[in-house]
Amino acid sequence: MNIIEHYFNLSLYVWIALAIIIFFILLKITVPYGRHTTTKWGATVSNKWGWFIMEFPALVVISWFFFSGKTTHYFAAYIVYGLYMLHYFRRTFIFPFQLHDNGKKMPWVIVILGIFFNVVNGFFNGYWLGHMAGDYYNDWVYHWQFFVGIILFATGMTINILSDQKLLNLRKGGKKGYFIPKGGLFEYISSPNLFGEVIEWLGWAVVAWNLPALSFFIWTIANLTPRALDHHRWYKNKFADYPKKRKAVFPFVL
Repeated sequence: MNIIEHYFNLSLYVWIALAIIIFFILLKITVPYGRHTTTKWGATVSNKWGWFIMEFPALVVISWFFFSGKTTHYFAAYIVYGLYMLHYFRRTFIFPFQLHDNGKKMPWVIVILGIFFNVVNGFFNGYWLGHMAGDYYNDWVYHWQFFVGIILFATGMTINILSDQKLLNLRKGGKKGYFIPKGGLFEYISSPNLFGEVIEWLGWAVVAWNLPALSFFIWTIANLTPRALDHHRWYKNKFADYPKKRKAVFPFVL
């Protein structure tokens, strides 16, 4: 292991430790965007453009480090990179413009924190793929991790997209306000869209099979689990008839 790889891995361990700390902080506070929006966190921007601005760097940073690296890019590395880009292309150019935000805003501080995460996460994963992915030879596509990871990623992304669409459809026809979502995984958990994203990035970590990808999955858990718990509490407080057996994010568990 050379000195660059040593400090790269050391930085990743610090990054993972930070995710664990953030997880416990987020269990105590509710991040103010979406249904939890508040003006107490300072200046705001529309949800639509807030999402676009904070997700766009994810596409740019990983691409820069991936293509500027000297490592030979085998087919498997392009697949790992392509799956990441597929998710963030949708999150940047499609999802924000599907929102029925009705003038809703999010604090700029949330956008800035989102940019920070996407830059750091994009650096770690892009640098590894572009400069350190020497193990991604063509035969990686025959390993069990590749097939299992692709299946998990596709399953998670499908759940995420279908669940997002079901939530968007609740306001079809210009409806305003909030409603209890029903059908599919909504019968079991309050946030199947977040559950799908967790499965998606678990799959990506398995396909990639490296420490930066694992760190991304840990950050996903640290960010989305408290978010789902906040949603679950909000639904229960908002609707007296909210299904009592419905869990927050992991069916039958939490």
